[in-house]
Amino acid sequence: MAVQGAAINPLGEPHHHAVRLRGIFAYLNYHVPRTRREILEILLKGLLRLEYRGYDSAGVGIDGGNGKEWEVNARSIQLIKQSGKVKALDDELTKQQDMDMDVEFDVHLGIAHTRWATHGAPSPVNSHPQRSDKSNEFIVIHNGIITNYKDLQKFLESKGYEFESETDTETIAKLVKYMYDNRESEDLSFATLVERVTQQLEGAFVLVFKSVHYPGEAVGTRRGGPLLIGVKSDHKLSTDHIPILYRSCKLLVNCSLSDTCHTLFAEEKKSVEYYFASDASAVIEHTNRVIFLEDDDVAAVTAGRLTIHRIKRTAGDHPARAIQTLQMELQQIMKGNYSSFMQKEIFEQPESVVNTMRGRKRDMITDHIKEIQRCRRLILIACGTSYHAGVATRQVLEELTELPVMVELASDFLDRNTPVFRDDVCFFISQSGETADSLMALRYCKERGALTVGVTNTVGSSISRETDCGVHINAGPEIGVASTKAYTSQFVALIMFALLMCDDRISMQPRRREIIQGLRVLPDLIKEVLSLDDEIQRLAAELYQQKSVLIMGRGYHYATCLEGALKIKEITYMHSEGILAGELKHGPLALVDKLMPVIMIIMRDHTYTKCQNALQQVVARAGRPIVICDKDDYETAKSSSRTIKVPHCVDCLQGILSVIPLQLLSFHLAVLRGFDVDCPRNLAKSVTVE
Repeated sequence: MAVQGAAINPLGEPHHHAVRLRGIFAYLNYHVPRTRREILEILLKGLLRLEYRGYDSAGVGIDGGNGKEWEVNARSIQLIKQSGKVKALDDELTKQQDMDMDVEFDVHLGIAHTRWATHGAPSPVNSHPQRSDKSNEFIVIHNGIITNYKDLQKFLESKGYEFESETDTETIAKLVKYMYDNRESEDLSFATLVERVTQQLEGAFVLVFKSVHYPGEAVGTRRGGPLLIGVKSDHKLSTDHIPILYRSCKLLVNCSLSDTCHTLFAEEKKSVEYYFASDASAVIEHTNRVIFLEDDDVAAVTAGRLTIHRIKRTAGDHPARAIQTLQMELQQIMKGNYSSFMQKEIFEQPESVVNTMRGRKRDMITDHIKEIQRCRRLILIACGTSYHAGVATRQVLEELTELPVMVELASDFLDRNTPVFRDDVCFFISQSGETADSLMALRYCKERGALTVGVTNTVGSSISRETDCGVHINAGPEIGVASTKAYTSQFVALIMFALLMCDDRISMQPRRREIIQGLRVLPDLIKEVLSLDDEIQRLAAELYQQKSVLIMGRGYHYATCLEGALKIKEITYMHSEGILAGELKHGPLALVDKLMPVIMIIMRDHTYTKCQNALQQVVARAGRPIVICDKDDYETAKSSSRTIKVPHCVDCLQGILSVIPLQLLSFHLAVLRGFDVDCPRNLAKSVTVE
């Protein structure tokens, strides 16, 4: 998916596992003096920026010792790890009596991590960084799952290595020490050592390594998850691209990092700071200049110079990694005057939908539009909220493209081994661009020759790079786990694609003009819906002690029911169910009584009469429905004592206006129930593990 200059690169062999986005953050200062206190503050702040991804423990690895004499004679690494929140780690650091916080380092690498337990319960010993031995010769932070770790552990135990944690990650730390202990020469580089380790790993990983044997050096690599490197320097960068160095390249074999190796600076020993991170939100306050690594890249910083290595050149490889300028601003990831990121993101929707619309025709998929128009069918593949965006726009896509449209949950799509053909076009919708099931479905479709289209909110993400084309929805950073503005931006982006598909069809022009006019007024109508916040808060006060809520609608609003129910499940932990109103008589009506909260969505479109019938069935069974309806719909208002009246828009966009009251309702229900709105239990922002 080509966005903002990102390379279009199908990557390597398909991987069958991917990475859960915990927090990886590392900071390397080279000839930029920093005290230990400053280094730890940078590391902890980096972890705090990644808190929204969900985690259960945190840790840091830094240089030990206390002074210049130590730096020359006896390097060591100190690990501080704690279960719980980053605040618990911060508290643990303040208790460290033997650490001189004012000692200054001219060159230093610190690595930090927030862990989501997969192998082993949350505990300090299972937290990252994981270590090679009790002397901490090598330490590593890891996102992902190593599927062959038991085989590796058995081998290493046979060689006398003792394991202390329950994690798969510890095998990586032990394996790198084994490779180092059995090296064939003394001048083995850190990057080569890591390459040898990753060749033995199966599964998925994002890794950053630190070692006493390579002081002041960092090595990071990835397979199946995101890793970027921020660069900050007062000196002008000598290049906008870092060429890839291959092991087969004679230059690399004999390379001692001289000027012939294309790195960032024309001269040696320039002061520079590097930031390794799993997410741009941890880097943006320091620098907006970043490099996104691709699968099997090995990035090494040695003597302040960054190089990127690969084992071998493969078809489709891009010869360099671009240094990109992030458009994100720090204020975009700060809460401002809002109580939570979710609340902020709900109220950002008038702006976020405008940003999605801005320049879409120019940077969308125009190069492929003729090919898409000739296709046999469109398949929209996604998970969770992104799946609901596909359901919400399916009807208008079918209408404007006159093509059959399938909307598939990625996991089920793979489970069924769904037939896919060369004349299919497959859309992959994902806020993060890293969703595991969607990525695996993407690779499945590419193997079968289908054209692949990405719809993501994250520049440099795996889906954005591996699809043939696509669109960046440009909603801005979404920090809250429960997606809100990404949903409405995906909704708008898919409708704009539908408009693009029929822009040369004369018979479609009146309908196109109607929808385009609806898009023009949409931001102001969203503001009008947001003005209902106080009214919805009062409604939440009536409902928050209930155990369940049903949400009913049909046509364009079935997706709204599914998405509203998901929001309530995610952050309030209430049972909620989105029900197609046409199915009411086929079972769900049995749930309706005077006690069951029922929310009904009734809009003046082609399903209006049928929805009115469903409303009467609910009322006849002593139900007391809360109705979301058109503000001028007086007939519906007479049938229900509790209504939320939203402004009228063109039918295919009305779902954006009807979902926002449910976003607000879920937010207020969660607050009243005393739950953390941004970090619901058991969930992470980007579900990148199967």
